[in-house]
Amino acid sequence: MAPQNRRNFLAGSAALALTACGGGGGGGGGTGTVTPVDTTPTPTNPNPVQTALTFSNASVHDPSIVRDGSTYYVFGSHLAAAKTTDLMNWTKIADTVNDANPLFTKVTTELSAALTWAQTTTLWAPDVIKLADGKFYMYYCACKGDSPLSALGIAVADKVDGPYANKQLLLKSGMVGPSEDGTNYDATKHPNVVDPAVFFDATGKLWMVYGSYSGGIFILQLDTATGLPIAGQGYGKHLMGGNHARIEGAYVLYSPTSKYYYLFTSFGGLDAVGGYNVRVARSLQPDGPYLDGAGTDMATVKGAAGTVFDDASIAPHGVKLMGGHQFSNASFETGTALGYVSPGHNSAYHDPATGKYFIVFHTRFPGTGEAHEIRVHEMLLNEDGWLVIAPLRYAPLSLASPAQTADVTAAQAAGTYKLVNHGKDITAQSKASIAVTLNADGTVGGAGGMTGTWVHNGSNKISVVSGGVTYKGVLSRQWNMNSSAFVVSFSALSSGGVSLWAVRTGS
Repeated sequence: MAPQNRRNFLAGSAALALTACGGGGGGGGGTGTVTPVDTTPTPTNPNPVQTALTFSNASVHDPSIVRDGSTYYVFGSHLAAAKTTDLMNWTKIADTVNDANPLFTKVTTELSAALTWAQTTTLWAPDVIKLADGKFYMYYCACKGDSPLSALGIAVADKVDGPYANKQLLLKSGMVGPSEDGTNYDATKHPNVVDPAVFFDATGKLWMVYGSYSGGIFILQLDTATGLPIAGQGYGKHLMGGNHARIEGAYVLYSPTSKYYYLFTSFGGLDAVGGYNVRVARSLQPDGPYLDGAGTDMATVKGAAGTVFDDASIAPHGVKLMGGHQFSNASFETGTALGYVSPGHNSAYHDPATGKYFIVFHTRFPGTGEAHEIRVHEMLLNEDGWLVIAPLRYAPLSLASPAQTADVTAAQAAGTYKLVNHGKDITAQSKASIAVTLNADGTVGGAGGMTGTWVHNGSNKISVVSGGVTYKGVLSRQWNMNSSAFVVSFSALSSGGVSLWAVRTGS
């Protein structure tokens, strides 16, 4: 979403029946950064060092991914867009809502109805999908920023990179009086019509999830031929949130392996002190109900009545995949210690040819303020059918030199790691890593003070038990730019929705 608008939300204003299209700020004080302490005892690099891999970065807020041929595109807020062929090197192709933007012939004219309704000069998070007619459909949105006065529409193009021509507006919100469902608009229960994300289900039906803060996240069924909502749904079905809880950035990904639909959202505020974090729930049906690891129906998760930005009520729910964190550098590692500040508003992609899953998001970084970039990580399915996020930025293992196998044996898994526990809170304070050792005898120890047991379950699956809690995860080999090597790592989840990320630093 648009950070400059979100900071304009006045929590004490008379217009508070509105809600922000985001909210920014809040979520606890602090700078969102930590100064990690190097507790890793390994004096030398145990990993096969190789020539460093290179990445080209781009800044696109709220990146929504779509693939056309061998090229991936992301579209984001403020009509920014970028492309890549390898998910590592990005090229910016568009930015800023003005008539020089190549995504539209003249965007201020094409989308004037949305911009006028929302009383704004910019656009927020869009989504692009290809329909059966071979054309590309962009679901765009505009929001006033300090209220849910928003408009959501659809534009069409022959090519993924445009130019797009407006088709029509689909939904409005923030009005005084009758809303899309015929009742008077109520921002505590009706959606703010932004953040659209469109997907096909396993049977070929077309759906759109959307919403931010206000009344929460909703889903509408669309006509597969026109891309328009099927008549008579109003705002659609409520899936999550309400009473101005800080939940937004919905995106649904279907797994043909697990047969689940995964609903990703971001909790908290998007800026560097907002505590943005990525959460997921899942359902066997595209329109829910979506449950978290504890079995909670996320439709019941919302702020307390009469509150605004009530993080305390929502923080215990949803599976928290990723939040602000920073790994410490081992003694042999160089460069800035890796970590993210307020990562979120993601999209996701499943490659049917390789079976791989990816998460695409924007993030800020420790000590760099509000500057943000696109990041891509691989996701993996654990034993319980939950997606976990690999802890380091994606680079294909095929680039390893010398070559390495994707399989990680129990003997290779044993060793010392730097481990981040992402917790369940919504906080601006980044989680610092600790040193943890998976001992060959199946016990867990290390300088960080974590104790317990671990088991290699075959097929790169791993279980860690600590403090009476079981975390089920997946081992993999990920590129560590601080050691210039592909290293063993694992990501694991508890049933309570807490994620562990670990990167091996020693034997």
